[in-house]
Amino acid sequence: MQTTRKTMPFRSIFDAGELKSELENSGIKPSFMPYIWKHVIQNPSAELDQIPSLPSAAYPLLSSKFKTLTSSVHSATDSSDQLTTKLLIKLQNGALVEAVIMRYDSSLGKHNGKSHHGGARSTLCVSSQVGCKMGCTFCATGTMGFKSNLTSGEIVEQLVHASRISPIRNVVFMGMGEPLNNYNALVEAIRVMTGLPFQLSPKRITVSTVGIIHAINKFHNDLPGLNLAVSLHAPVQEIRCQIMPAARAFPLVKLMDSLQQYQKNSQQKIFIEYIMLDGVNDEEEHAHQLGKLLDTFQVVINLIPFNPIGSLSKFKTTAEEKVSTFQKILRGTYGIRTTVRKEMGQDISGACGQLVVNPNQRSSDNAVPPTDIEDLQVR
Repeated sequence: MQTTRKTMPFRSIFDAGELKSELENSGIKPSFMPYIWKHVIQNPSAELDQIPSLPSAAYPLLSSKFKTLTSSVHSATDSSDQLTTKLLIKLQNGALVEAVIMRYDSSLGKHNGKSHHGGARSTLCVSSQVGCKMGCTFCATGTMGFKSNLTSGEIVEQLVHASRISPIRNVVFMGMGEPLNNYNALVEAIRVMTGLPFQLSPKRITVSTVGIIHAINKFHNDLPGLNLAVSLHAPVQEIRCQIMPAARAFPLVKLMDSLQQYQKNSQQKIFIEYIMLDGVNDEEEHAHQLGKLLDTFQVVINLIPFNPIGSLSKFKTTAEEKVSTFQKILRGTYGIRTTVRKEMGQDISGACGQLVVNPNQRSSDNAVPPTDIEDLQVR
């Protein structure tokens, strides 16, 4: 049974809507907000009443209603190759969510046959909900069910925590939860991330969705310049419904119409995520169906090897040769840019589809560096 969020005694200082409203009600200009955030970020141990140069009325207001951070890092686990760090974050209400830092070195990769400029960079995978109501059968988070939405401040706080471990350049909403089912908090959090003092570029933020049509229809107007990734995972409605129960509410024909309109309005390529499940959606027939489905779109397809989720797994990982054949069909026959995701953090259950709260996670296999979302950007 779905639980509703309890009233919290304090709000996060990064809850932009709440902070703006409280400041305005006290006759204080909201223009102080970026200054407050910058001070909190630069002074981790500072209290709100220690922020200098605020109007006197701000101090009792901030101290009585807000906290610098309402969440804390419960644990930080590094992968064996040190490229991935999984943060288990404890919220004010005691719930746990996960965020994953993935590190890359631009100079090691190539783009259009030429070496990348620049060096190390980090991408943060953030969660938008505790659990998820989509129930995708191949995803560990889906086994948790839906617990609650995160506030915009709790989403932003994941970036704050991660930034104290590694400088973050890219953010992907591919953690726990369906981001577009927590739409208002998502939009507010991203507007904070792209504004002062974080100043993340919109083109370095990607939001992934199973295909919430009504939210996709307003996504570009509310968040122009962001990247949209769609968890398609099957080329026909029947298979999609088998592995993604929520797909019944979002028929493939209507979803594709929505994406067509989104692309027309945004003039941006769409990232298509496609998990490879042995014997389910990975045959050559499926590759041709997918190619025809996306033939009129400007897309980048990301083929994702299935990550087993222990005893819960009823699926098997597609053999590399089969993945390669699938990729060649999409590239060769349909001219669609298609990459194969090399997973990070599998040994700490930080890879795609593995995020499920487990405070006692132990390590096993080695991880392999992936293609970074930034390397998939079409400039």
